[in-house]
Amino acid sequence: MTYKGFYTQCLVILLRAPVSLRDIVDRLRAFEAQTSELRSSNWVLGNPSVVLPFRADVSGAVIVDLVDRPWPDHMGDAKRETELLAAWLTGHFGVTWPFSLKRACLQSWGWAEGKTVPLRNKAFLRVRSSYVFNGPDDAPLKPTDYEPLSELKFVTRVAAALAGLPQAISYFDPAGERVWAPKDFTEYFAQAEAQDSLPISIWCNLRHVNLKDRAEGWCLVDTMGMAQLDAADHEAIFPSARYKSTEVGELLLNMATYIAQNGPVIADGDTVDGPGDLHWKATPAEESQALPHRSVIRWLPMDGRPVPPAVITAPNPRTGA
Repeated sequence: MTYKGFYTQCLVILLRAPVSLRDIVDRLRAFEAQTSELRSSNWVLGNPSVVLPFRADVSGAVIVDLVDRPWPDHMGDAKRETELLAAWLTGHFGVTWPFSLKRACLQSWGWAEGKTVPLRNKAFLRVRSSYVFNGPDDAPLKPTDYEPLSELKFVTRVAAALAGLPQAISYFDPAGERVWAPKDFTEYFAQAEAQDSLPISIWCNLRHVNLKDRAEGWCLVDTMGMAQLDAADHEAIFPSARYKSTEVGELLLNMATYIAQNGPVIADGDTVDGPGDLHWKATPAEESQALPHRSVIRWLPMDGRPVPPAVITAPNPRTGA
Protein backbone atom coordinates (compact mmCIF):
# COMPACT_ATOMS: atom_id res chain seq x y z
CA MET A 1 0.00 0.00 0.00
CA THR A 2 1.11 3.54 -0.66
CA TYR A 3 0.64 6.25 1.98
CA LYS A 4 -0.31 9.90 2.25
CA GLY A 5 2.84 11.57 1.07
CA PHE A 6 3.24 14.59 -1.20
CA TYR A 7 -0.48 14.21 -1.98
CA THR A 8 -3.04 13.36 0.69
CA GLN A 9 -6.11 12.58 -1.47
CA CYS A 10 -6.58 11.54 -5.08
CA LEU A 11 -9.77 11.10 -7.08
CA VAL A 12 -9.79 10.41 -10.81
CA ILE A 13 -12.00 11.13 -13.81
CA LEU A 14 -11.31 8.58 -16.54
CA LEU A 15 -11.57 9.96 -20.08
CA ARG A 16 -12.20 8.59 -23.57
CA ALA A 17 -9.82 11.26 -24.93
CA PRO A 18 -7.61 14.02 -23.53
CA VAL A 19 -9.06 17.46 -22.75
CA SER A 20 -7.41 20.86 -22.83
CA LEU A 21 -6.33 22.89 -19.84
CA ARG A 22 -8.90 25.48 -20.90
CA ASP A 23 -11.65 22.84 -20.74
CA ILE A 24 -10.62 22.07 -17.17
CA VAL A 25 -10.55 25.72 -16.14
CA ASP A 26 -14.00 26.29 -17.65
CA ARG A 27 -15.46 23.47 -15.55
CA LEU A 28 -13.82 24.84 -12.37
CA ARG A 29 -14.62 28.55 -12.54
CA ALA A 30 -16.56 28.35 -9.27
CA PHE A 31 -13.33 27.33 -7.48
CA GLU A 32 -11.18 30.35 -8.45
CA ALA A 33 -9.03 28.11 -10.61
CA GLN A 34 -5.56 29.19 -11.70
CA THR A 35 -3.35 27.45 -14.25
CA SER A 36 0.17 26.34 -13.44
CA GLU A 37 2.63 25.58 -16.22
CA LEU A 38 5.01 23.73 -13.91
CA ARG A 39 5.90 20.44 -15.58
CA SER A 40 7.92 17.54 -14.19
CA SER A 41 10.51 15.73 -16.26
CA ASN A 42 8.28 12.66 -15.98
CA TRP A 43 4.50 12.56 -16.54
CA VAL A 44 3.88 10.47 -13.42
CA LEU A 45 4.97 13.31 -11.13
CA GLY A 46 3.02 16.16 -12.66
CA ASN A 47 1.83 18.00 -15.75
CA PRO A 48 0.54 21.50 -16.51
CA SER A 49 -2.17 21.87 -13.92
CA VAL A 50 -5.13 23.79 -12.61
CA VAL A 51 -4.58 24.84 -8.98
CA LEU A 52 -7.47 25.53 -6.62
CA PRO A 53 -7.11 27.25 -3.23
CA PHE A 54 -7.81 25.03 -0.24
CA ARG A 55 -6.65 25.90 3.28
CA ALA A 56 -4.19 28.55 2.17
CA ASP A 57 -3.29 29.13 5.84
CA VAL A 58 -1.29 25.89 5.76
CA SER A 59 -0.16 26.08 2.10
CA GLY A 60 -2.96 23.75 1.05
CA ALA A 61 -4.10 23.37 -2.55
CA VAL A 62 -5.99 21.02 -4.81
CA ILE A 63 -4.21 20.30 -8.07
CA VAL A 64 -5.89 18.96 -11.21
CA ASP A 65 -3.67 17.62 -13.96
CA LEU A 66 -4.33 15.76 -17.20
CA VAL A 67 -2.46 12.54 -17.94
CA ASP A 68 -2.78 11.82 -21.66
CA ARG A 69 -2.39 8.06 -21.38
CA PRO A 70 -4.40 5.22 -19.80
CA TRP A 71 -4.47 4.73 -16.03
CA PRO A 72 -1.32 2.72 -15.08
CA ASP A 73 -3.11 0.03 -13.08
CA HIS A 74 0.00 -2.10 -12.47
CA MET A 75 1.77 0.89 -10.87
CA GLY A 76 5.21 0.18 -12.21
CA ASP A 77 7.99 -2.38 -12.24
CA ALA A 78 11.00 -2.35 -9.93
CA LYS A 79 13.41 -2.88 -12.86
CA ARG A 80 11.82 -1.18 -15.89
CA GLU A 81 9.52 1.52 -14.46
CA THR A 82 11.22 2.77 -11.33
CA GLU A 83 9.85 6.32 -11.59
CA LEU A 84 6.26 5.09 -11.89
CA LEU A 85 6.77 2.73 -8.96
CA ALA A 86 8.34 5.48 -6.83
CA ALA A 87 5.51 7.88 -7.68
CA TRP A 88 2.91 5.31 -6.63
CA LEU A 89 4.73 4.59 -3.37
CA THR A 90 4.84 8.29 -2.47
CA GLY A 91 1.15 8.93 -3.05
CA HIS A 92 1.02 10.45 -6.53
CA PHE A 93 -1.90 8.14 -7.39
CA GLY A 94 -3.63 8.21 -4.04
CA VAL A 95 -3.66 5.79 -1.13
CA THR A 96 -4.02 2.74 -3.32
CA TRP A 97 -2.73 -0.65 -4.40
CA PRO A 98 -1.75 -2.04 -7.82
CA PHE A 99 -4.67 -3.20 -9.99
CA SER A 100 -7.17 -1.10 -8.08
CA LEU A 101 -9.09 -0.28 -11.28
CA LYS A 102 -9.33 -3.93 -12.28
CA ARG A 103 -10.76 -4.87 -8.88
CA ALA A 104 -13.09 -1.86 -8.93
CA CYS A 105 -14.55 -3.05 -12.23
CA LEU A 106 -14.88 -6.65 -11.06
CA GLN A 107 -16.78 -5.36 -8.00
CA SER A 108 -18.98 -2.85 -9.83
CA TRP A 109 -22.40 -4.01 -8.62
CA GLY A 110 -24.51 -0.88 -9.03
CA TRP A 111 -23.32 -0.06 -12.55
CA ALA A 112 -23.30 -3.03 -14.92
CA GLU A 113 -21.27 -1.23 -17.60
CA GLY A 114 -18.73 -0.41 -14.93
CA LYS A 115 -17.24 -3.86 -15.37
CA THR A 116 -15.85 -2.84 -18.77
CA VAL A 117 -16.31 0.87 -19.60
CA PRO A 118 -13.68 2.32 -17.18
CA LEU A 119 -11.04 -0.03 -18.58
CA ARG A 120 -11.37 1.67 -21.98
CA ASN A 121 -9.92 4.95 -20.71
CA LYS A 122 -7.36 6.69 -22.92
CA ALA A 123 -6.52 9.50 -20.51
CA PHE A 124 -7.43 10.68 -17.01
CA LEU A 125 -7.65 13.67 -14.72
CA ARG A 126 -6.08 13.48 -11.27
CA VAL A 127 -7.68 15.60 -8.56
CA ARG A 128 -5.20 15.69 -5.69
CA SER A 129 -4.79 17.63 -2.46
CA SER A 130 -1.44 18.71 -1.10
CA TYR A 131 0.04 20.89 1.65
CA VAL A 132 3.52 21.14 0.14
CA PHE A 133 2.75 22.00 -3.51
CA ASN A 134 2.93 25.75 -2.82
CA GLY A 135 4.58 25.59 0.58
CA PRO A 136 8.16 26.13 1.78
CA ASP A 137 10.72 23.37 1.37
CA ASP A 138 10.41 22.39 5.03
CA ALA A 139 6.59 22.29 5.03
CA PRO A 140 5.16 19.16 6.76
CA LEU A 141 3.29 16.70 4.59
CA LYS A 142 0.17 17.31 6.68
CA PRO A 143 -0.69 20.23 8.98
CA THR A 144 -1.00 19.59 12.69
CA ASP A 145 -4.77 20.09 12.50
CA TYR A 146 -5.17 17.83 9.47
CA GLU A 147 -8.76 16.67 8.98
CA PRO A 148 -9.28 14.16 6.15
CA LEU A 149 -13.09 14.24 5.95
CA SER A 150 -13.49 17.91 5.00
CA GLU A 151 -10.53 17.58 2.64
CA LEU A 152 -12.03 14.57 0.87
CA LYS A 153 -15.38 16.33 0.55
CA PHE A 154 -13.71 19.29 -1.18
CA VAL A 155 -11.75 17.06 -3.55
CA THR A 156 -15.01 15.26 -4.38
CA ARG A 157 -16.71 18.58 -5.23
CA VAL A 158 -13.93 19.27 -7.71
CA ALA A 159 -14.21 15.78 -9.22
CA ALA A 160 -17.99 16.20 -9.54
CA ALA A 161 -17.50 19.40 -11.54
CA LEU A 162 -15.07 17.64 -13.89
CA ALA A 163 -17.32 14.61 -14.33
CA GLY A 164 -19.54 16.77 -16.54
CA LEU A 165 -16.90 16.92 -19.27
CA PRO A 166 -18.19 15.19 -22.44
CA GLN A 167 -14.99 13.11 -22.57
CA ALA A 168 -15.60 11.62 -19.10
CA ILE A 169 -16.47 7.92 -19.05
CA SER A 170 -16.12 7.13 -15.34
CA TYR A 171 -15.51 8.50 -11.88
CA PHE A 172 -12.82 6.41 -10.18
CA ASP A 173 -11.66 6.44 -6.56
CA PRO A 174 -8.34 4.52 -6.53
CA ALA A 175 -8.29 4.16 -2.73
CA GLY A 176 -11.91 3.03 -2.58
CA GLU A 177 -11.64 0.91 -5.72
CA ARG A 178 -14.95 2.46 -6.74
CA VAL A 179 -16.25 3.34 -10.20
CA TRP A 180 -19.42 5.25 -11.03
CA ALA A 181 -21.05 6.42 -14.24
CA PRO A 182 -20.29 10.18 -14.34
CA LYS A 183 -23.94 11.26 -14.33
CA ASP A 184 -24.88 8.90 -11.48
CA PHE A 185 -21.90 10.05 -9.47
CA THR A 186 -22.69 13.77 -9.82
CA GLU A 187 -26.41 13.27 -9.05
CA TYR A 188 -25.73 11.10 -5.98
CA PHE A 189 -23.13 13.52 -4.64
CA ALA A 190 -25.37 16.55 -5.25
CA GLN A 191 -28.17 14.86 -3.32
CA ALA A 192 -25.84 14.04 -0.43
CA GLU A 193 -24.61 17.64 -0.34
CA ALA A 194 -28.17 18.97 -0.35
CA GLN A 195 -29.15 16.67 2.51
CA ASP A 196 -25.87 17.23 4.40
CA SER A 197 -25.33 13.48 4.51
CA LEU A 198 -22.05 11.63 4.19
CA PRO A 199 -21.59 10.11 0.70
CA ILE A 200 -19.62 7.13 1.97
CA SER A 201 -20.64 5.03 -1.07
CA ILE A 202 -18.74 7.42 -3.33
CA TRP A 203 -15.49 6.78 -1.47
CA CYS A 204 -15.89 3.15 -0.37
CA ASN A 205 -16.75 0.17 -2.50
CA LEU A 206 -18.82 -2.59 -0.93
CA ARG A 207 -17.36 -5.89 -2.11
CA HIS A 208 -18.71 -9.43 -2.07
CA VAL A 209 -16.45 -12.48 -1.92
CA ASN A 210 -17.60 -16.11 -1.97
CA LEU A 211 -15.46 -18.21 0.39
CA LYS A 212 -16.55 -21.58 -0.96
CA ASP A 213 -12.93 -22.40 -1.79
CA ARG A 214 -12.29 -22.31 1.97
CA ALA A 215 -15.59 -23.60 3.34
CA GLU A 216 -18.83 -24.25 1.47
CA GLY A 217 -21.64 -21.85 2.28
CA TRP A 218 -19.55 -19.00 3.71
CA CYS A 219 -19.00 -15.57 2.24
CA LEU A 220 -17.45 -12.20 3.01
CA VAL A 221 -18.54 -8.63 2.51
CA ASP A 222 -16.09 -5.78 3.08
CA THR A 223 -15.61 -2.06 2.58
CA MET A 224 -12.70 -0.70 0.60
CA GLY A 225 -11.53 2.89 0.96
CA MET A 226 -11.43 3.95 4.60
CA ALA A 227 -7.67 4.59 4.37
CA GLN A 228 -8.61 7.93 2.77
CA LEU A 229 -10.09 8.87 6.13
CA ASP A 230 -7.15 7.47 8.11
CA ALA A 231 -9.32 4.61 9.38
CA ALA A 232 -9.60 0.84 9.08
CA ASP A 233 -11.96 -0.85 6.65
CA HIS A 234 -14.70 -3.25 7.79
CA GLU A 235 -15.28 -6.88 6.85
CA ALA A 236 -18.00 -9.34 7.81
CA ILE A 237 -17.82 -13.13 7.51
CA PHE A 238 -21.00 -15.17 7.70
CA PRO A 239 -22.92 -18.19 6.35
CA SER A 240 -24.63 -17.01 3.18
CA ALA A 241 -27.78 -19.09 3.68
CA ARG A 242 -28.58 -17.42 6.98
CA TYR A 243 -27.92 -13.72 6.27
CA LYS A 244 -28.58 -11.45 3.30
CA SER A 245 -25.40 -9.93 1.97
CA THR A 246 -27.26 -6.68 1.18
CA GLU A 247 -28.21 -6.29 4.84
CA VAL A 248 -24.69 -7.12 5.97
CA GLY A 249 -23.34 -4.57 3.52
CA GLU A 250 -25.68 -1.94 4.92
CA LEU A 251 -24.34 -2.67 8.41
CA LEU A 252 -20.76 -2.18 7.24
CA LEU A 253 -21.51 1.09 5.46
CA ASN A 254 -23.26 2.33 8.59
CA MET A 255 -20.19 1.45 10.64
CA ALA A 256 -17.90 3.12 8.10
CA THR A 257 -20.01 6.28 8.21
CA TYR A 258 -20.01 6.23 12.01
CA ILE A 259 -16.22 5.95 12.11
CA ALA A 260 -15.79 8.69 9.49
CA GLN A 261 -17.82 11.06 11.64
CA ASN A 262 -16.65 10.03 15.13
CA GLY A 263 -13.14 8.63 14.76
CA PRO A 264 -11.77 5.21 15.82
CA VAL A 265 -14.26 4.57 18.63
CA ILE A 266 -14.99 0.88 17.99
CA ALA A 267 -13.03 -1.36 20.38
CA ASP A 268 -12.34 -5.08 20.43
CA GLY A 269 -15.47 -6.87 21.63
CA ASP A 270 -17.92 -4.06 20.93
CA THR A 271 -21.25 -5.20 19.52
CA VAL A 272 -23.99 -3.68 17.37
CA ASP A 273 -27.45 -4.79 16.34
CA GLY A 274 -27.31 -6.35 12.90
CA PRO A 275 -28.89 -8.71 10.38
CA GLY A 276 -30.80 -11.66 11.78
CA ASP A 277 -31.90 -9.57 14.77
CA LEU A 278 -28.61 -10.49 16.43
CA HIS A 279 -25.62 -8.74 17.90
CA TRP A 280 -22.55 -8.64 15.65
CA LYS A 281 -19.19 -8.51 17.40
CA ALA A 282 -16.18 -6.42 16.35
CA THR A 283 -12.58 -7.65 16.36
CA PRO A 284 -9.73 -5.51 15.01
CA ALA A 285 -7.58 -7.53 12.60
CA GLU A 286 -4.15 -6.65 11.29
CA GLU A 287 -4.82 -8.24 7.92
CA SER A 288 -8.01 -8.49 5.91
CA GLN A 289 -9.16 -11.77 4.41
CA ALA A 290 -9.63 -10.32 0.91
CA LEU A 291 -7.02 -8.61 -1.25
CA PRO A 292 -5.52 -6.12 -0.95
CA HIS A 293 -4.42 -7.02 2.57
CA ARG A 294 -4.95 -4.17 5.02
CA SER A 295 -6.10 -3.60 8.60
CA VAL A 296 -9.84 -4.07 9.18
CA ILE A 297 -12.48 -4.31 11.84
CA ARG A 298 -13.96 -7.80 11.47
CA TRP A 299 -17.64 -8.37 12.27
CA LEU A 300 -19.07 -11.80 13.12
CA PRO A 301 -22.67 -12.66 14.00
CA MET A 302 -23.14 -13.86 17.57
CA ASP A 303 -25.38 -16.77 16.58
CA GLY A 304 -23.43 -19.51 18.33
CA ARG A 305 -22.33 -21.05 15.05
CA PRO A 306 -18.56 -21.76 14.98
CA VAL A 307 -16.60 -20.24 12.12
CA PRO A 308 -14.67 -22.92 10.17
CA PRO A 309 -10.93 -22.46 10.77
CA ALA A 310 -10.27 -22.29 7.04
CA VAL A 311 -12.49 -19.24 6.66
CA ILE A 312 -10.31 -16.92 8.74
CA THR A 313 -6.73 -17.58 7.74
CA ALA A 314 -3.69 -16.42 9.68
CA PRO A 315 -1.95 -13.17 8.61
CA ASN A 316 0.60 -13.51 5.84
CA PRO A 317 4.04 -12.79 7.33
CA ARG A 318 5.17 -11.28 4.02
CA THR A 319 2.81 -8.35 4.55
CA GLY A 320 4.49 -7.44 7.84
CA ALA A 321 1.41 -8.29 9.87
